[in-house]
This record gives sequence, C-alpha cells and structure tokens, in this order.
Amino acid sequence: MEDNNNQVTTYHQNGNHGFRTDHVVVRKFESADYPDVERIFIDGLMEMVPDTAFTGLKHHPESLLLYAAMTIVCCIATKSFLLTCLVPLAVLCARYYYSRRVVLGYLERAKLTDMGDIEGHYMKTPDSCLWVAVLDGSVVGVVAACALRGEAGTVELHRMSVDWRCRQRGFGVALGWKVLQFAADRGYLSVVLGTTAYLPAALQLYQTLGFRCVGVTKGYATPGVSRSVPEQLFYRVSHHHYLMDMTVHKTNTHSQH
Repeated sequence: MEDNNNQVTTYHQNGNHGFRTDHVVVRKFESADYPDVERIFIDGLMEMVPDTAFTGLKHHPESLLLYAAMTIVCCIATKSFLLTCLVPLAVLCARYYYSRRVVLGYLERAKLTDMGDIEGHYMKTPDSCLWVAVLDGSVVGVVAACALRGEAGTVELHRMSVDWRCRQRGFGVALGWKVLQFAADRGYLSVVLGTTAYLPAALQLYQTLGFRCVGVTKGYATPGVSRSVPEQLFYRVSHHHYLMDMTVHKTNTHSQH
C-alpha cells in the first residue's frame, strides 16, 4: 500500500526458526527525524574507517609493494628483527589514523552542506528528496536522491545508510527501491551512485537492486583529503561508479509482474 508520501514495504526473510516478516515504512523525511538520521549517517561513515584502513588494503597492490619495501629497508638499515616486525604494525596504525582523519573531515564538510540543512537541500525541490525507513516507530535507515546538474535525465542515489542492527533485514533494498521508484515516476533515464566502500554487503546490495559497475577511479581524492605526503602514503581509495539504466529497470519490473 502506498501514497505520494509513504510506502509500506513488507520484507520476508528465512530465519533459523522459520519464515519471518518485517514491516518497514519508507516515508519522506520529517524535521523530527533529524537526530536519528544524523546518528545513522555518522555511524555509517565511521564504519568506513576500518573498512578503508584494513579491508581496502588488499585492493591496492601498489600500496602493499610500497609497505613491503619500507619493511625491507628497515630490516637492512637496522638489522633489528624487532624493529622490522614493528613496521607493518606502524603502517596499519597510520592507515587507521589517516582514514579516520579523512572521514572526520568529510563528515564536517557534509554537516556544513546537505546534512546540515536536509530540508533546504533535499525537500524543497521536486528533483530531490530524502526518505527514512521506519520500523516500530524508530528510524532504521536513510537514503537521498537528487538530480545531477549538467547531466540531464540522471538522478543520483545519495547518502544511503542503514542502522547496523538491521543490516540483515532487507531495509537497504527497500530504501534503494524507493529511489528507483522516484526516478521512474519522474521519467529519469538513469540512476547513478558512487562509493568508496569495500564491504561486500554494500556492493552486493547495489547489485541486488540492479546496478552495474561502469568504472573505477583509482587514487580517488575524497573531499576532506589534504593531499599531504602522509595521507598519500597511508590513505588510498578507489571510487566505484554504478549505474542503473531505467529503461532496463522498467523492462525487468514489468516482466516480474
């Protein structure tokens, strides 16, 4: 059941004890939602710190080679087994520190722009919107959509995050479908998103929604990066670009019915 503002989605999931049903309401943002939206947004960003520092390392072989060279140089210069063993630990600590520093910088920028004025940025124009997923009266997820300036017919899926306690309950899919419905209702030709996350669950979600990866920008300069030498050494991410062709989406949707 749905109207112009709200959509009630029923999600079914097989659990260990049988068939479970969750009811989540996806509706437009209201001013009273702001504290929960901010909390979920911040939690989602902070999850990217260990994801970037540790999980992301294996996706950058050039960094692995550099750190290996640093370890070898330390071994040759100091001839100390202990100091040599400390190099990888120091590298991981440095990666965590600079990843956190960049994410906090990005967070501050977001608070000064769209996340500091959600209503002004997303709710006052017909080509953008922000929705929340509500379960039992509590906000458990958030997603935004906004038309891209200079790219006619394209809308961006933006700022999607789900409370970590609800990740396995399909609310990310419900939020993503709301953006696709928004794009279809307004005749957009494509929906795009970009992510620097390396978490398999996040990438699987985009694929479940029907997005396909159309490119990767290596050495992406995240907003908030100072581009100092230490940050270039210990913070490096790839930006994955995903696209949904709405003509294909409509065809698939109709075939399912």
